[in-house]
Amino acid sequence: MKIVFVHRRGPGQFVHLACHLANAGWQVSFLCEGMNVRLPGIRVLTHRSPDALPAHARPASPPDLHTEIGHQAADTLATLIAKEGKPDIVFGHIGWGSMMFARDVLPDRPLLGYCEHFYHATGRDVGFDPQERVSLNQRKLLRLRNSSQLLTLEQIDAGISPTQWQKSAYPKLLRGKIGVCHDGIDMQRCKPDANVKFALPDGRVIDRNTPVITYVARDLEPYRGFPQFMRAAAKVARSHPDALFLVAGGDGVSYGVPAPDGRPWREIMMEETGIDPSRIVFLGQIPHEQLVALFQISRAHVYLTFPFVLSWSVLEAMACGALVIGSRTGPVEEVIYHGKNGLLTDFWDSDALAHQIGDVLDHPQRYVALRQAARHMVAKRYELGHCLARQTGALERLAAG
Repeated sequence: MKIVFVHRRGPGQFVHLACHLANAGWQVSFLCEGMNVRLPGIRVLTHRSPDALPAHARPASPPDLHTEIGHQAADTLATLIAKEGKPDIVFGHIGWGSMMFARDVLPDRPLLGYCEHFYHATGRDVGFDPQERVSLNQRKLLRLRNSSQLLTLEQIDAGISPTQWQKSAYPKLLRGKIGVCHDGIDMQRCKPDANVKFALPDGRVIDRNTPVITYVARDLEPYRGFPQFMRAAAKVARSHPDALFLVAGGDGVSYGVPAPDGRPWREIMMEETGIDPSRIVFLGQIPHEQLVALFQISRAHVYLTFPFVLSWSVLEAMACGALVIGSRTGPVEEVIYHGKNGLLTDFWDSDALAHQIGDVLDHPQRYVALRQAARHMVAKRYELGHCLARQTGALERLAAG
């Protein structure tokens, strides 16, 4: 069968499924602005990015941006069809407008949408910070930001969200179209390793005898609780002189807004907390194999997030047998049950987080069962092979009508 994946910047959440289908003999194409990796047996079809337009011609608002992306994606899809016929199915991310006009190009083929995040002015990420005041203009912009998703949901045959919490953000009238299936976690790659060693940038090599506290985010920023982690780390560093903090993540902005003074949050929080630089190692953005080793060596892994999209990293950490100390926010509470397969603290309470980290360092044996339960939960609900089989089955059923 022929499938076209649509994503603004691939492969994104489709990486495992696309490779699985290509290996199974499907003809797999990616339609996107650009691809940051090469996937064997998968064709990439690129369309013009709005970022490539002259500054004066770039879309000024989210609806204009999404419409431009939608036009580019639809025109590229139409060109493909004119050359080699229609695909059996199209599966695309609906968040950036890429699927807005897919039904106009393909009126008689099934369309499946990836439903990642629907914005709200209250109760989710926006307004979660108690110091944030959401203005009327912000509310209007958020509603407009959702408009391309609403137009897409109306026309597609079905949608998939990776978690129940993410699905629950979508309007009730359209929620019935959306199923839940995670992208999947590779349990063979992400597994405990008692003999793991980790090489630090200065040449030191550490093992599981080192009391390591880990923190991972694409970028070190407030949306993922980096300031709260740093405040807790500074407290723990004073009470536990042997503890070492390993932090993976870049200095950019993935979500939210930059710091008011434009400096990286890493620099700001080092200055605020005064933590001894020898006690904390900033690794930057690291390859996946190093990330897995980081989880394997971790005595405790801290995962904090606004009520926002759940990171793959927390499930990979749990699959590696890491003890996760997470924030008591909606997306995390779906996968971590306090005292059963991990620990939860209030997102804003760095004192409580520091206390919990300290207890794990003082009594590591107390938490062995939680580590085992964490891996068991991921294997039961998010194992890659099971998720791929469910996604493939959905695609085959839709393609068959």
